Amino acid sequence: MVASALFITFMDGGMRENAEGDQVKEKLIELNCHFTWVLFFEDLDIPDLEMRISENLEFLDIKNQVGMFNLRAYVNHLKGQHEEALQSLKEAEALIQEEQLGQRSLVTWSNCAWVHYHMGRLAETQTYLDKVENTCTALGSPFRYSMECAEMEYEKGWALLKCGRQDYHRAFACFHMALRVDPENPEYNIGYAVAAYHIDFDDDNISLEPLRKALRLNPEEPNVKVYLALKLQDIGLAAEAETHIEEALSSTSCQPYTFCSIAKYYRRKGCIDKALNLLHRALQASPASGYLHYQLGLCYRRQVIQLRTSTDKPAQRHTAQQAVLEFQEAVKLRPRFEMAYVCMAEVQAEIGQYEEAEANFQKALKMMELYINPERHKQQDIHLRYGLYQQFHRKSEDKAITQYLKGLNLKEKNVVWKKLLAALEEVARIYACQPGRLVKSYSLLGLIHKLKGDNEEAMRYYELALRLTGGMNPKF
Repeated sequence: MVASALFITFMDGGMRENAEGDQVKEKLIELNCHFTWVLFFEDLDIPDLEMRISENLEFLDIKNQVGMFNLRAYVNHLKGQHEEALQSLKEAEALIQEEQLGQRSLVTWSNCAWVHYHMGRLAETQTYLDKVENTCTALGSPFRYSMECAEMEYEKGWALLKCGRQDYHRAFACFHMALRVDPENPEYNIGYAVAAYHIDFDDDNISLEPLRKALRLNPEEPNVKVYLALKLQDIGLAAEAETHIEEALSSTSCQPYTFCSIAKYYRRKGCIDKALNLLHRALQASPASGYLHYQLGLCYRRQVIQLRTSTDKPAQRHTAQQAVLEFQEAVKLRPRFEMAYVCMAEVQAEIGQYEEAEANFQKALKMMELYINPERHKQQDIHLRYGLYQQFHRKSEDKAITQYLKGLNLKEKNVVWKKLLAALEEVARIYACQPGRLVKSYSLLGLIHKLKGDNEEAMRYYELALRLTGGMNPKF
């Protein structure tokens, strides 16, 4: 009887505890923080993200450090390091109290509530829920555990931006919402401009004016100057771009991680030695940066291409090996870095390592299939570059056509889409001069004009193809 009573008491207590936990969980879901924002990154991405967070904490100002401490806490949680997560959040809380950052404290307290919940500390969880509720009430929010405000959108935007490319469009939308409330806010404009730059792959140059405005509001910010310079370089405004780069380099606040972007500018300009010098300086501060090794690989790859016509083949092979080593280091540090695999494949193709090149192209293509929401322009770029490899290195126009069509079938009309169309048209023109391939040439040209929106010209080529075949092809 005593044992039965004890068992009933134990079960009753456990049920009450479970019920209490369920009630707390319902409240937690209403919070607006890293645990509820659905941040897209995987276990393989965590080491690189941690490295970038550490860099940001070293070089960013206090206001942005709060966001980085919160993101680091969330990463700690994903790794099961809850005590470390709480330490990061304590550091964020200390900065909030010191700087009186107001509404942004809600994110930190919400994250604290979630971490304590995952540690089974329901009392501490409720303490932070109460803090959030009291603050929301005081600030006039219609919701108990969250509030809609520009500061919250700004915090969420930077978290999404730092987590990587799958979240860039969502980050852009968050900064846009913040600017609707406070359009002249310098910080919001930086976030909006940087997010715009990361999704700017069309001819409409959506990041140009946001970057100009962000620089006007933050005239001493070197990173904005570099992003603007890169955009100006894209559209051919070289003189203005050079001015911004020189100003960024002379700035006392220019940090090692900014050197990487400046190096990108010099590489694209053809000043490889300058680019390499900056990248090696940056690498001293961040030796575990996969992106820096990738940029070094791109510099050596550029030199390999410059040596194509050289008679000094040993020099080309040596430079190619340097490039491959850098790309290998990049994918070692960032295993899901598909463009590093693509660039490595292109370098290997230059020196006749076709088996290795093929393997790396396939790795990149398979990686893109794994993403929940893959970047279409990047998928298209991989198909384009794999197609060029097939056409010019493997001398297989048919396999090249397959890749160009796969890229075009993604149906996102951007700069890469136009390159795919041009590459397909080049193959079609080549086929027109080869015996027995005129039908395929006319068929391809019909498709190309159809995609360009010129239906009359498309019909003309389709009819020419049909006359030669003497029948109706279901493809047309």
